[in-house]
Amino acid sequence: GSAPFPKPGRILDVGCGQGPALDFIRDRGYHAVGITINDEDLRVCREKNHEVYKMDQSFLEFPQGTFDLVWARHCVEHSIMPFFTLQGFQRILKPGGFLYLEVPAPDTSCHHEKNVNHYSVLTRSTWQSLLKRSGFEKIWEDDFTFTVPSGPDTYYMFFSRMTGNKTR
Repeated sequence: GSAPFPKPGRILDVGCGQGPALDFIRDRGYHAVGITINDEDLRVCREKNHEVYKMDQSFLEFPQGTFDLVWARHCVEHSIMPFFTLQGFQRILKPGGFLYLEVPAPDTSCHHEKNVNHYSVLTRSTWQSLLKRSGFEKIWEDDFTFTVPSGPDTYYMFFSRMTGNKTR
């Protein structure tokens, strides 16, 4: 299929870890940028010649309109203020830019809401509302459920386009 934006579009990987998504993005001809707060992850990514910054997802230091897509997989549940964090994503996106958000569902066998590093394990409808209020419109959403040793676990996936129309 065709990509929603031309190469070498700029993609921000939020909470990039040791760079698996950065590798994937770069290998496909896009400009990959990562952020992490983990010094070891920063070192590993920089050894792989990735452009990675030590930066908190809620306090992005990029200028407005820097990116074509924000890839936020398994990171916004760590924010103590997800509405603020999502608004920051919207600010750094170009008009019409895209956001991929993937977060754990609450009340599964894994009980992500009890994880001491998770502050925002919210329902699907709450995420939908926060995305809309932050200036995003739904392109598609889905969830996937799989089995871990403790039982079933579910993640929500949201792919959205930035409209800039913030609603209260």
